[in-house]
Amino acid sequence: MGRIIQGATGDWEMVIGMEVHAQVISKAKLFSGAATEFGAEPNTQVSLVDAAMPGMLPVINRECVAQAVRTGLALGARINLYSVFDRKNYFYADLPQGYQISQYKYPIVGEGQILIELENGETKHVGIERIHLEQDAGKSLHDQHPEYTYVDLNRSGVALMEIVSKPDLRSPEEAAAYLRKLRTILRYIGTCDGNMEQGSMRADVNVSVRRPGEPLGTRCEIKNVNSIRFVQQAIEYEARRQVDLIEDGGTVEQETRLFDPGRGETRSMRSKEEAHDYRYFPDPDLLPLTLDQTWVDDLGAHLPELPDAKRERFISQLGLSAYAASVLVAEKEHADYFEAVLDQLEKSEAKPAKTFATQVANWITGDLFGALNKAGLSIAASPVSAPHAARLQKLIMDGVISGRIAKDVFEIMFETGDDPEKIVEEKGLKQVSDTGAIEGFIDEVLSDNADKAEEYRGGKEKLFGFFVGQVMKKTQGKANPKVVNELLRKKLDG
Repeated sequence: MGRIIQGATGDWEMVIGMEVHAQVISKAKLFSGAATEFGAEPNTQVSLVDAAMPGMLPVINRECVAQAVRTGLALGARINLYSVFDRKNYFYADLPQGYQISQYKYPIVGEGQILIELENGETKHVGIERIHLEQDAGKSLHDQHPEYTYVDLNRSGVALMEIVSKPDLRSPEEAAAYLRKLRTILRYIGTCDGNMEQGSMRADVNVSVRRPGEPLGTRCEIKNVNSIRFVQQAIEYEARRQVDLIEDGGTVEQETRLFDPGRGETRSMRSKEEAHDYRYFPDPDLLPLTLDQTWVDDLGAHLPELPDAKRERFISQLGLSAYAASVLVAEKEHADYFEAVLDQLEKSEAKPAKTFATQVANWITGDLFGALNKAGLSIAASPVSAPHAARLQKLIMDGVISGRIAKDVFEIMFETGDDPEKIVEEKGLKQVSDTGAIEGFIDEVLSDNADKAEEYRGGKEKLFGFFVGQVMKKTQGKANPKVVNELLRKKLDG
C-alpha cells in the first residue's frame, strides 16, 4: 500500500523507518532493584543507582535480558551471543548520570522481520535492523509550577528495548500496520504491554522522500510519538512538508522534529546528532554480555503461539475466514476469549470445535465487540464471561432459543452478567418447537390473510417471507424458525 505523493513537479515516494522504544515488562529496573510499577508517586521508585549517586555500580537484570531475547526470537531475528553495553553521553536534566547505558556496535539482537497485513488484503515483510537494550531516562514535568521544571526519576533506569526497523515502509497506513503488529507480538509474548498512552511504547519516526526508484533522500526524525493515529498524521504532514520544501528550491536538513497533535504538524527541535556526537564507548562498569545458546534455545522453546501461527491455525483447522481470524488474533485477549468459548462448547457438545467455530467468531466480532465498543470496555472487563457466552451459543444450537431471542438474552447478560439459562427460564423465552402449537398459529395467520394466501398460490412466492414474519410475530419470536418454515410451506403448497 505504498503511497505516491503528487507534487507540482511530479511524483514522490515516502520512505519510512521506525525506532520503537518498548518498555520491558519486569518487576525491577535494568541495572537496579527499584520497582517499575506505573503510576507511583514521583520519585518513590528510585534507587541510588538510578539517581547516579557516586560509587554506585550497575548490575544487569537477567530477566530484562531474557525479555529482549524472547522478543528477538518472536521476530525471527538473530540472537547475538556476544553484546556490549556502551555509554551514550549527553546532558539532560532528567538524565542524572549525564549518560545513558545503551548498546551501539554490538546489540543483543540482530536482523529479523515482521509480516504485516494491509487493509486491501495484501501482506508485506518489514525488516528489523536490530534490537538493543538500554535504560530509560527520567521524566521532566513542565506543568507543575509556572517557573520551574520538576524531574521525576521513577522511570530512570527502566529497561527499554529499542526496536529499529529498516526503511521498508512506504505509507502512513503501512507504518500503522507495522506498529499494530509489533505491539500485538510484544503483548502475546509478554515482553511489553504496548500501552502507548502510558508511554511504555513510543515511536521515533524517520521520514524522507524521493523520486520513485531514486536513492534515499535526507531523513528527519520525529521523536516520541505516542499513538498510532499521531504517527500517521506526523508522516502525512512531514512527507508533504519535505516535498514542498524541495520543490520550492530548498534542501531537507537532517534534524530531529516534534509532532504537535493540536496543530497536526511537525516542528524543528534540534539538528540531528550523528553517532559520534554521543561519544559512545563501552561502559567500564559492565562486562560484555555473553549468552549460552542452550539458554537461548530454552527461551525459544517456551514461547507461546505467535499471532501469525494462531491466525493460520484458525483458518486451516477451524475454517474461519481470513478476515475473522485476523480480527480475533489482533489482540491476545480476544483470541483467548474465543478459544475459551470453543473449549467450553467442545466439552458440552462432544463435537470438534470446527463445527461451531464460525458461529462463535461471528458472534464475538459482531454482537460482543459491538456492545463492548459502545460501553467503552475491553474484553477483559466484559460482563459476559466466556463460559456464559458458550452457554448462550449452546442454547441457540440446541434450538432452545432463536437467534432473535438470543440477542435479547445477550442484552440482559451484558447488563447483569447473569447466566443465559437463568434468564431464559425466568423470562419464559424458550423457543416453541411443538408442531401442534405452531400449526395453530399458522392457521390463524392464513385465516387472517386469506387474500394474500391466494396471491401466493397464484405465483407471488415473495409473500412467503411475510407469512413467516406474521407467525413469528404471533409467537413473540419464540417459534422455532425452521419448524415454522417447514409447516408453513406444507400448508401453502399442499
